[in-house]
Amino acid sequence: MEPTVMPRLIATDLDGTLLRSDLSISPFTRRVLRGLEDRAIHVVFVTARPPRWMAPLAEAAGGHGRAICMNGACVYEFATGQSSHVFGFTHDQVAALVTDLRAVLPGIAFASERPSGAVFDPSFVSSHPVGPETLIQPVETAHDDVVGKLLARMPGMPDSQFFDIVDEVVAERALLAYSGASGLAEMTAPGVTKAAALERFALSHGIEAREVWAFGDMPNDIPMLRWAGRGIAVGNAHPEVLNAADAITGSNDDDGLAHEIVRGLGPLLDL
Repeated sequence: MEPTVMPRLIATDLDGTLLRSDLSISPFTRRVLRGLEDRAIHVVFVTARPPRWMAPLAEAAGGHGRAICMNGACVYEFATGQSSHVFGFTHDQVAALVTDLRAVLPGIAFASERPSGAVFDPSFVSSHPVGPETLIQPVETAHDDVVGKLLARMPGMPDSQFFDIVDEVVAERALLAYSGASGLAEMTAPGVTKAAALERFALSHGIEAREVWAFGDMPNDIPMLRWAGRGIAVGNAHPEVLNAADAITGSNDDDGLAHEIVRGLGPLLDL
């Protein structure tokens, strides 16, 4: 896809890509995103974040903004605060995975992210604030919602060893993704990825892959970057992402995404 061809959809990861290290969005990047919306170019956030972390980004998303959350498990509508197109684990699938992992890794702690909120094992330690809506109970005892993402931590075990064991135990029953959080194994149901969800969204709006630009920084973004007509890595991206991308722009702290859009589309967007 030539940089001067107007895309119909811009898809971007959030943490480490669109958001700066302090989790802010600069005025310049906000202005560029508004310019895209004003010209009816879809902007879709594609993130590992759960729906419960999305509301503070409503202004940047625009009036009709959407986010693909939990590594592709659902679509979040900023205007309504509701989730749709939910794909995840059944309760029986979660129970089987948790039982098998607890047997192999005594001391493992789980959390589950659902459209309605999170469930944390009593021993699960989160690096983010835990709101009053979070249920504290063994994750396999929560039956009331689809689990979009199953999380696991194993204190005291090196990441590489932990991820290898989890991958071997879950096998074909789950997809193990890495979005940059140290010591955190993130699992989605088979077939649930950022790329698959983005493709569904694009096709539902009559948009082809060649009409999509996608931005990312972590290995869980690679399938999305490869599917899009133009896959762009920010300068601070993981080495595997830098190698997989069609182009490399500036870092998240240097507004790389916004500068890449202006470089390629500025004259067309009057930016």
